[in-house]
Amino acid sequence: MAGIYIHIPYCKQKCHYCNFYSFASTKYREVFTDSLLKEINLRKYYLGEESINTIYFGGGTPSMLNIDEINKIINHLYDNYLINENAEITLETNPDDLNNEKLEDLKKYTQINRLSMGVQSFFDDDLKYLNRVHNSENAIKSIKLAKKAGFDNMTIDLIYGIPGLTEKKWKENLKIFFDFEINHLSSYSLTVEPKTALDTLIRKNKIAAVNEEESVKHFDILLEQTEKHNFIHYEISNFAREGYYSKHNSIYWLGAHYVGFGPSAHSFNGKTRQWNVANMKQYVESETIDKIIKEKEILSTEQQYNEYVMTSLRTSWGCDTVHIENVFGKKYVKLFEMEAQKQMEKNYLIKEHSIYKLTKQAKIFADGIASDFFIF
Repeated sequence: MAGIYIHIPYCKQKCHYCNFYSFASTKYREVFTDSLLKEINLRKYYLGEESINTIYFGGGTPSMLNIDEINKIINHLYDNYLINENAEITLETNPDDLNNEKLEDLKKYTQINRLSMGVQSFFDDDLKYLNRVHNSENAIKSIKLAKKAGFDNMTIDLIYGIPGLTEKKWKENLKIFFDFEINHLSSYSLTVEPKTALDTLIRKNKIAAVNEEESVKHFDILLEQTEKHNFIHYEISNFAREGYYSKHNSIYWLGAHYVGFGPSAHSFNGKTRQWNVANMKQYVESETIDKIIKEKEILSTEQQYNEYVMTSLRTSWGCDTVHIENVFGKKYVKLFEMEAQKQMEKNYLIKEHSIYKLTKQAKIFADGIASDFFIF
């Protein structure tokens, strides 16, 4: 099981909260696709002979690509990798980029079989706070058109913890989602990342600050409503009906291998982790892989253990001490179980045979709890 990630950094405008490498410009657009194809050629052996289960177009705003660009990239991947039959191929989209013609063309003329739509909220005041391009009407129309075009494998993003998002409005956001009968939801707490526009505006008292207590209440409502509608909470921020888990994101959470193409994209093949330059000019002008890759690291046993604990505790599959022993050794099992006992005494962990999982009340603190297990 391995995956491919394609980073498309272009946006119509930069959202206030975003800290991914992206920009509101079309500079180098005419040569960008060819640069991606060149990088694919240069790194085609990074995953060895592994077959590919998933392809994911992320960003930025990948739905800004036209049909020819999407097909050119996908066809080149098929020429260079062993892509499994029925591979999950996801395109991240924004509602303002979608219309009936674009969606029908995506369905008819490309191999895209899953859409991830960045809705974030169905209320215009929330979208204005986040500096999103679309409005609520765009979002609702785009979902309807996507379903009409035949995209039954679709997910949308919703953000909670937005200042001004009352519990009543948050419940209404979730009701609208469930009424559409979409099978997957990704929902994130609004986080103020350093050096983002949101961080600057809050520090300058230009907009309201995020209230952590409200975020916790929203998260509780999220768990309550998704459970009520028979969604499986399979990762801290992800909920799905049976059979509709994100296969691509599950690669990250299960420690499988992936290669990322495009500026700032990350890759992991079990031996090394590396990431590309976050600079479009340097990326498109690079003629060798050494110029594209900004940094490479060989993970120590401790780092691999820490990553396994962090990702596995975020999932419904949990953290397995049999896996820890097989991969890292008995010493790490002993260290894990010592900390696990402390967390169980706080009612933060439950044990099922060799597997440890977060309790419902502990999920909001997942990353903090995982860090208590880390070995440095």
